[in-house]
Amino acid sequence: MKAVVYNGPKDVSVDTIDDPKIEKPTDVIIRLTTTNICGSDLHMYEGRTSFEKGKVFGHENLGEVIEVGAGVDRIKKGDRVCMPFNVGCGFCENCEKGLTGFCLTTNPGAAGAAYGFAEMGPWQGGQAEMLRVPYADFNCLKLPEDAQEKEDDYVMLSDIFPTGWHGVELSGLLPGESIAIYGAGPVGLMAAHSAEIRGASQIFVVDAHDDRLKLAEAIGAIPIDMRKGDPVQQILDATDGRGTDRGVEAVGYQCCDRHGKERSNYTMNCLVQSTKATGGIGVVGVFIPEDPNAPEDLQKEGKIAFDFGSLWFKGQTIGTGQCNVKHYNRRLMNLIEHGRAKPSQIISHRLPLDQAPDAYKHFDARDDGWTKVVLKPAA
Repeated sequence: MKAVVYNGPKDVSVDTIDDPKIEKPTDVIIRLTTTNICGSDLHMYEGRTSFEKGKVFGHENLGEVIEVGAGVDRIKKGDRVCMPFNVGCGFCENCEKGLTGFCLTTNPGAAGAAYGFAEMGPWQGGQAEMLRVPYADFNCLKLPEDAQEKEDDYVMLSDIFPTGWHGVELSGLLPGESIAIYGAGPVGLMAAHSAEIRGASQIFVVDAHDDRLKLAEAIGAIPIDMRKGDPVQQILDATDGRGTDRGVEAVGYQCCDRHGKERSNYTMNCLVQSTKATGGIGVVGVFIPEDPNAPEDLQKEGKIAFDFGSLWFKGQTIGTGQCNVKHYNRRLMNLIEHGRAKPSQIISHRLPLDQAPDAYKHFDARDDGWTKVVLKPAA
C-alpha cells in the first residue's frame, strides 16, 4: 500500500510499504477514505520529537472495514468507522475509568498510545491506504447511515473535535460564562465551536494569522489579533477589566509571543493573566517531557518559567492532558448527525494522498489559507 513515511526533519514521502495484516483475533483492517494532517504531526515533522524514520504518520483516521479478525463481535465488514487517535485496550484500569488516553496495555511501560505518534507505542499511522486497528470492538466508532455524506465532519471525531471539547471541559465552562482560547489552529477552532455549542456568553480566540482569525469569527468568536497589541490587555479591555471566566491553551510548547518569537511559557502565562480569579484553565496544546532541539534551556528539559505565584494567588485551577476521545466521541457524533455541530467548516484543503509532502510544507509554514488539510487515500 501507499503511505506517508517520515524520512527526517521536514522530509516525508509517499512510499509503497507492506499492507497491514490481522495479527490478533481482535484486529480489523480498515480501508482509509479520509485521514487528516494534524498540528501535532508538525512537531514530529519538524524533528522536535523522537519519531522514528521509516514510520507512518497519521492519527486522525476514518474508513471502511475490509477485514475482520475471528475474535471481533460487533464490528462487521463494510462498516464505516472512525478511530480515536488513542489506542485503547478497553480492559485496563485506566480504560475502565474512561481514561483511554492513558491506556496501560497498548504502549508497554507507559500510559497512553496513539497511531503514528512519537513515544506512543508501536502503532503505524493512518496516512495510508489501509490501517490495522487493534481491539476493534472497543476502538472503532461505527458511524450512522449518513457516514459518507458527512464524512468530513465525522473524521474530526478522531481527534480535534473531542480535543477542543476536552479543553473546554477541563476549563470548567458553564453556560453563560466567558472563555478565551489561545490558538486558532484546528483544535483552538474546535474549542471555540464547542464553547459556542455549550452556551458560552463570550468566546475570545487569540492568534496571529488572518485566515484563522476569520474562521474563528465565522464560528461565532471574537478574534483577538495578538499582532495588534498585548492579547491579555485586549481581553481585559473587552471584559471591563475582569478577564474571562475560563481559558483554553490550544497551542502547546512551540507557542510564540506576539512578535513571533518562540516562547514556550507565553500562552500559559497569558492565560493566568487574562482569566479571572478562581477561574479555570484547560490545557490541550501538546507539552512534552523533553524537547532537545528547543531554543530555551528550560524547554529542552520539558519545563517552562510559569507564573505559579499569580495562579496560586488568584485561586485558579488547571486541567491538563491529552483527550480521552472515547469519553466524548459518541455524543459528539450525535451532534453532527442531527446538525448541531459542523466541524468540517474549518477544512481548507481536500487532497489525494500523493500530495501529502507538499501539504506538509504549506501547513508547517502556516501559509495563508492552509487551516486544515484532509487527505483522501482512495482518490
